[in-house]
Amino acid sequence: MAVRGLLSRLTAPDPSRTPDEIESILGNLRAILNTRVGDSPAADEFGIVDLSDLVHNFPDAAQIMQRSIRNAVAKYEPRLRGVRVRMVPSEDPLRLVFEVSARLDKRKGTVRVLTEVESSGRVRVE
Repeated sequence: MAVRGLLSRLTAPDPSRTPDEIESILGNLRAILNTRVGDSPAADEFGIVDLSDLVHNFPDAAQIMQRSIRNAVAKYEPRLRGVRVRMVPSEDPLRLVFEVSARLDKRKGTVRVLTEVESSGRVRVE
């Protein structure tokens, strides 16, 4: 059974419903990947590097973002083990696409998620 935080239970349309574990993980990944390091008052290292901070680091920027995503997911999503992140080729040069794969902590099986870092810095998680 997936455990939800108090805020997610209070804001859910039906607080008594237990969320699907994968949906819960995806929601947490969205929160992690759309927060920039230093923006969380409770945890200074929560989130990923800001894309605008990487402008002067090209062509290494993609590897820096890849490492940042891997480290953040490994640290702040405890239900995933063996987190790996690989860059996926994109037709749009202004978007960085990564595949995040990991093992579920309590079940056998692998989770694969595509993330797309847009030029605005917003991260889509699918």
